[in-house]
Amino acid sequence: MEKNSENSRRKFIRNAATGAFVAAVAPGALKAETIEAPTILPSGAKGANDRIRVAVLGVYGRGKNHISEIMELADKANVEVAALCDPDMIVLQERAKEFKDKYGKDVTIEQDFRKTYEDKTIDAVALATPNHWHALQTVWACQAGKDVYVEKPATHNIYEGKKMIEAAYKYNRIVQHGVQLRSSVAIREAVKHLEEGLIGRVYMARGLVYRWRPDIGDKGISKVPDGLDYDLWTGPASLRPFSRNLVHYNWHWHWDYGNGDVGNQGIHETDLCMWGLGVNSLPERITSMGGKFLWDDCKEVPEIQSSIYHYPKQKKIIQFEVRNWCTNLEDGAGVGNIFYGDKGYMVVKGYGTYETYMGQKREPGPKRSEGGELTLHFQNWFDAIRARDMSIQNGPVQTGHLSSSLAHLGNISYRLGRQLEFDPVSERFIGEGENEANAMLSRNYRAPYILPEVV
Repeated sequence: MEKNSENSRRKFIRNAATGAFVAAVAPGALKAETIEAPTILPSGAKGANDRIRVAVLGVYGRGKNHISEIMELADKANVEVAALCDPDMIVLQERAKEFKDKYGKDVTIEQDFRKTYEDKTIDAVALATPNHWHALQTVWACQAGKDVYVEKPATHNIYEGKKMIEAAYKYNRIVQHGVQLRSSVAIREAVKHLEEGLIGRVYMARGLVYRWRPDIGDKGISKVPDGLDYDLWTGPASLRPFSRNLVHYNWHWHWDYGNGDVGNQGIHETDLCMWGLGVNSLPERITSMGGKFLWDDCKEVPEIQSSIYHYPKQKKIIQFEVRNWCTNLEDGAGVGNIFYGDKGYMVVKGYGTYETYMGQKREPGPKRSEGGELTLHFQNWFDAIRARDMSIQNGPVQTGHLSSSLAHLGNISYRLGRQLEFDPVSERFIGEGENEANAMLSRNYRAPYILPEVV
């Protein structure tokens, strides 16, 4: 093992308080026979002249941004998009044509990403697939010797985060979580201000997700469209009859595939809440409530949701709000964060702007606004790949586990309709209602798409 990677491993094990290596949730569903994943030995560090060849998985929506960001860095970072993967062949063909028109060259397309994982010429994968696929595709990529950029949320449930961390460290893979505000020049400056006490002792963070989410209706059951491998799209989730309610975007609002807006847009904000508060473990007390108050549509997740995460030992608290229709902004923030200290407060707007207000009179303090964070986040991923050094990552795998798990904890409390007590070391619920809650730490995986117990 290389010196840098060993130092990074020791540093993580010493500093992380996630409990990911302390306890293992092993539901009976994971005993089923698993599909044989590719077995390719991890490659060594790439030299400056070696081009990093990336496959983009999931190209209907967010994957288009992955393609453009990677290709924008083609010359600067010596990288290229070498393949596109999606279970929808019609979408694949459209993206391949767009790629040829824009960049003047062909790109390989593959409907079954597992064949791409077996391709030894592919060095890394960028995952913009639905949430329910993120963890398994990440683990299999690590086993295949490929580095990973995985969109938020890193996981569909809490158990998956443990497996992703284990896989990244076992196979020495660079797994970058797609929360680009961690690479924002302005937001990194903002967090430094918080750490250095600009607004005093920071005791509370608020996460805001005020997005315009309309009635999506109910399209019912229909025939699987030509070109779509629906079994592969469904993967580890339950195989429901095909519906346009799910494919291609509205899966976000169904529990089998998505995690609602707290687990969609909200992961950027849960991540920043924890980062800015300086907490590197999950909370001990969680309560969440809300519901569907606006639309009688097919969404299963709440339209309005309020969650509270309490850290009694640290005397800190996180409040999180999801609203998806007409609402006010909070000091100009609709998607963002607010941090409260005993000397002032900080407002973070989006991914690249912060403002501070000091004292009882709310006098303006330091502020900054600067874009380009997504490009910087991909560049940081490529830098870490070349160095084979997890310690220089802005969005390492363990932060993906924590920020995603915070959202999952709120959703479990909401779905059970009760306040929950949680042990952040073992990452298990304790006390009243623990059995029901612990049963929701993982899911039933559908063969052959099984997340392995031993990665």
